[in-house]
Amino acid sequence: MGVMKAGHSFTIEPMINEGVWKDIQWQDEWTAATADGKRSAQFEQTLLVTESGCEILTARTSRNGQPYFMDSGM
Repeated sequence: MGVMKAGHSFTIEPMINEGVWKDIQWQDEWTAATADGKRSAQFEQTLLVTESGCEILTARTSRNGQPYFMDSGM
C-alpha cells in the first residue's frame, strides 16, 4: 500500500448502474460497460494532494460549482 504525498494526483470515478455492478472492458482497452449492458453513468474528479490537504483539479469555478450536465440546452 502506498502513501499519497504532496504533488501526487489521483482520480475518483464513480459509476451508477441501472442493473448489475459488474463491469466489462471493451476491446479498445478503454471503454467500460456494465456486464448486463443496462444503462449506466460515470463521471470523474481529479484531485491533487497539496501540503495543506487536496485541491479538486476538475472543480468548476464558474456557476457556483454547478455541474456541466446541468447547463441549459444540454
